[in-house]
Amino acid sequence: MRITYIHQYFKTPAMAGGTRSYELARRLVESGHEVHVITGDPAGGPARTSTEAGIVVHWLPVPYHNTMSYRRRIWAFLSFVGRAAVVAGRRRHDLVLATSTPLTVAIPGAYAALRRRVPMVFEVRDLWPEVPIAMGALRSPASRWAARRLEAWAYHRSAQVIALSEGMAASIRRRFPQVPVTVVPNGCDRALFAGPDAERAGTALRAALPWLEDRPLVLYAGAIGVVNGVDYLVRMAARLAVTDPEVRIAIVGDGRMREPVRRLAAELGVLDRNLFLLGPVAKSEVVAFFAACDLATGLTVNRPELGSDSSNKVLDALAAGRPVAVNHGGWIAGLLAGSGAGLVLPADDPGGAADAVSAFLKDPAACAAARTAADALARERFDRDLLFRDFERVLIRAAAAGDPGRSRGTAAGRPRPAR
Repeated sequence: MRITYIHQYFKTPAMAGGTRSYELARRLVESGHEVHVITGDPAGGPARTSTEAGIVVHWLPVPYHNTMSYRRRIWAFLSFVGRAAVVAGRRRHDLVLATSTPLTVAIPGAYAALRRRVPMVFEVRDLWPEVPIAMGALRSPASRWAARRLEAWAYHRSAQVIALSEGMAASIRRRFPQVPVTVVPNGCDRALFAGPDAERAGTALRAALPWLEDRPLVLYAGAIGVVNGVDYLVRMAARLAVTDPEVRIAIVGDGRMREPVRRLAAELGVLDRNLFLLGPVAKSEVVAFFAACDLATGLTVNRPELGSDSSNKVLDALAAGRPVAVNHGGWIAGLLAGSGAGLVLPADDPGGAADAVSAFLKDPAACAAARTAADALARERFDRDLLFRDFERVLIRAAAAGDPGRSRGTAAGRPRPAR
């Protein structure tokens, strides 16, 4: 099958960021499919083509970084729509796969599918527009209306929709009951994060960092954006500096809120004392940090709309067999509580969270049990190879069904969500 895969934020293991699209596309190639990925070049260089593990990647000159203002992000989204539509429209394919965010990737996806009269599969990684509305990114009634109309159009133009969590799927099914939705969550790359090589990398990292060595390590590895609420860890560090000063907190990443987080850490007297703010590293290099840590974290600001998130950093921690602490509700919190693979911290009480983390790290039996539970989840529920089979089945089913646009009347009609 010839597949055109549209993802504005495609990353390889040599780059910082999530590699879900790379891992799935690589497996599609290994299964005999031809895969062309259309993505943006974060550096904004000239258009180019490369081959990554058999995947043909079309890099478009559309720079994007999560330090951008909302206005600049919108411009990047729209610029990618136009350029991706041109490249995708020229391709001859049997299936188009578009993955959000942003929601606007559905536009070149649907155009390329309609042009060749082939089906589109739409993958939903975040609930747009619910999340941007909740975060204040879409404030005007007009922008919210347009985003909701685009969402409805995207779902109804899709032969199949893939959601990354049951919460996302439930939201889509409730509002668009006629749209077929399959859940394929983020997966664990155990071949990368587990095993002797990873453990050796973690040991070497500890030895190379004088501020760490054999001290307990709490890790946050990911974006430092508005939605992530990483200041929570800074306030937690302030409490730990008094109650358990040997605990180290490492924040590895970049984003719009990095400088405010750094300033707050300096103001509270924890920067380079028990909290260390490090730059982003490639996916292949972050392995050492997960192997070195005693507890990984997944954070968001306190918004109920974020509870359906399927966090890469949480799955990477599970892949490494490391316990995870989150400060939000939703399916991941339920998973950790039910399995014993980590902690659910109070959303609005970093001081209480510090006490809970300290008590956990001082309990060797609890830490060992949580590691065992994390490893079991990675092997039994989130192994990437197992999840890929579900993913590929969705694509094959969509290709067999053909283009849904005419059968649903959505090419000319106006689909409406369920009330």
